[in-house]
Order: sequence, then C-alpha cells, then structure tokens
Amino acid sequence: MRSQKELVLDTKIMDTLKGLNLSGKGLVAGKGIIEDKEIQAIQEYANTVSIKRLGYNDHGPVHMRTVALNGLIMLELIREAKIQTSLEREECGSFEDSVIGVLMAAFLHDIGMSVSRQNHELHSAYMAYPILDRLLQQVYGSDMQKRVTVRSLALEGISGHMGNRVIHSLEAGILLIADGCDMTKGRARIPIALSEAPKVGDIHKYSANSIEEVRISQGIEQPIRIDIVMSSEVGLFQVEEVLLGKIAASTAKKYIELYALVHQGNPKRYL
Repeated sequence: MRSQKELVLDTKIMDTLKGLNLSGKGLVAGKGIIEDKEIQAIQEYANTVSIKRLGYNDHGPVHMRTVALNGLIMLELIREAKIQTSLEREECGSFEDSVIGVLMAAFLHDIGMSVSRQNHELHSAYMAYPILDRLLQQVYGSDMQKRVTVRSLALEGISGHMGNRVIHSLEAGILLIADGCDMTKGRARIPIALSEAPKVGDIHKYSANSIEEVRISQGIEQPIRIDIVMSSEVGLFQVEEVLLGKIAASTAKKYIELYALVHQGNPKRYL
C-alpha cells in the first residue's frame, strides 16, 4: 500500500502531466507506471536495502516520485524557453516522448539498490529493461520504433544518473539534475532515527537533514532556477559535493541557475 506522501506525489505528477497538454500517451504512461505493482514492490525493497541494511538515505518510492516530479517541472521550463529536447532536435520523437522517457527513467533509476549500492545504476538498467518493454507496449502499441527509442532514452538516463558516465541527451541530463535536487531533510529522517553509531558516509545524512526546501522555478538568466534553502551551513556539503557534481556532468548545465540560502540571508550563487 502506498504511503500518504507517495499518494500526494502521484497526484502532483498526474496534475503536472495534464498541465503539459500532451496528446494522451503521457497520461497513459503516468497512470501505468504509478499503478504498476512490480515497480512498487522493487522500490519498496530497494528502500529497505538502502536504509535498513546499508544505513543510507531514501532510495525508494518517495525519492523516485520526487525525481519524476522534478524532471517534469524542468521539462516544462525547457519547453517554455523554446528549447527542444534531444528527441525533438534529432527528429526521433516529440516532446511527449521525451516526457515519457524521463518519467520512466525517474521511476526506475534506483531499483538496482535492491541488489547493491555498488554499480546500482547498472543493476537498475538491466532490471528496468523488461519493465520498460511491458509499459511502453501499453503506451505505443505496435509502434516498435517509438518503443525502442523511448526505451533507449530511459536507459541512458538510468545508467547515467550518478554523473560518473558520459551522457549525451538533454533528457538524461535533466534526470541527472532532478535526482540531485532530492536532498531535503525528509530524505534523511529515517536513517538518522535508526542510526546507532557514527559511520562513514554520515555527513550525507546530516547535510541532507539541514536542507529545508528545494525550489525549481523559472530563472532570470537561464530557463531553470534552483534555490536550496537550508537551516545551517552543513547543507552546503550536499550542494557542493552532490548537486554541483551532477550539474557539471549534465547536458542541461547551461540552462541552470543555482542558489543556496542559509538562515534567510543573502543567497550564495553558484551558477
């Protein structure tokens, strides 16, 4: 059974998809992936492994839905700025196809945590392959070319979401940043509560716990503005060691403005 947080995010995702005024395939994809029982089961177990076995932060259904919502918001801002996605520019697909690829990649990018933290993005990719085939059949029917194209796009986003592999599409770059933007304190709440003794990697939990809010909105100089609001300077670790690295590796870097705000003081501009 999905938690209240998941249900709220599900509603926001579907509302955002409706606001994009897509032809209908995007809504079919959103409904299908949200209601898929296999995805829900894998996400739940991935979170169990991440939090209870490894003492790491949230890598489950709430995180993957948050990344999906972040990605959809960024895609909407890109479109408003009249910037084409890679599928549009290469004449391989429509904006809607790009949306579906990013949405599916977001929902599946961390399912490999159910196997191992090490190389989890590669585990996610091979685990996602048959699921993508099944879901894209529901969306595109007999259109094999579209199914192959969107599947490949989603797999690029999944395998490249850690920022340690070169990606080429704008869509994969958006997913990379959307993942890095999920850093608010709720993501670290459970592992901190379960923590019994200090261990390597705790800085990620305590840094994330100081992040109050991440806002994604229309920028002034660039299409996408990201504001990180934090309660203490320890949150700067999360920005500088995690998010900045993902933005630097992203094909969407040139479209980003990034600010950090500590104690409601003057914002620190990074990009």
